[in-house]
Amino acid sequence: MADLKVTLIQSQLYWEDIAANLQMFDEKIDRIGERTEVVFLPEMFSTGFSMQPEKLAETMDGSAVQWMKKKAAEKNIILTGSLIIEENGHYLNRLIWMLPNGTYGTYDKRHLFGYAGEHEHYQPGDKRLIAQVKGWKINLNICYDMRFPVWARNTIQPDGNPAYDVLVYVANWPERRSTAWTTLLQARAIENQCYAIGVNRVGNDGNNIYHSGETSLIDPMGEIIYRKSHDEDIFTYTLQRDRVDEVRKNIPFLKDADNFTILSNELV
Repeated sequence: MADLKVTLIQSQLYWEDIAANLQMFDEKIDRIGERTEVVFLPEMFSTGFSMQPEKLAETMDGSAVQWMKKKAAEKNIILTGSLIIEENGHYLNRLIWMLPNGTYGTYDKRHLFGYAGEHEHYQPGDKRLIAQVKGWKINLNICYDMRFPVWARNTIQPDGNPAYDVLVYVANWPERRSTAWTTLLQARAIENQCYAIGVNRVGNDGNNIYHSGETSLIDPMGEIIYRKSHDEDIFTYTLQRDRVDEVRKNIPFLKDADNFTILSNELV
């Protein structure tokens, strides 16, 4: 199975300004200096983490999704990040996995951040999205999901292989809880024997909450390959298939895990 080249973009965001954020990320993607295959953007990359979906939500035909389609095709990349989406009378914090040919997968954030009132404005999702590219399986999540390890638990499938190889969190995670961000991301990599990617924003949001970034890439043994604090950055790295296979072969503990099934909001 081939290696996979990914790019993580850590950026400030223009508060509740869709046009300005799309232009900014357009320019940042243009500045990627090497060929890449998947580009990761933060949570709510077009607005910041806003609790005003009535003002900001777009449909799946809106400007942000159309920009993702255009940019993915132009650069021949997979482009992913989350947006505020309105669908069937509900507002969603929706991650979009946009392919170069214009097809896409979606994941609606399951765990809504009650401390900030997210559950009062957005509808939670109930389905995981595990995307596939070049034989890699990528489990896509959003920010607060990281505090709930059962939702991300890697399990052995009927074919004898783990459910996924890369675990991703796109986020607007504030500096005041950065210890939890860095610790939990490292733990998720170790316990699931996978690469873990966390893409966070930097700077103050419209509520004057500071975000220090700590966008990170962790290998399947929990080793920190990349971590960036405070500054904007664009980081490209080749995920190595042999590294995942080696760890799982030498320490095959996933097969000893407990079996469980998630039904709606109940664990059985």
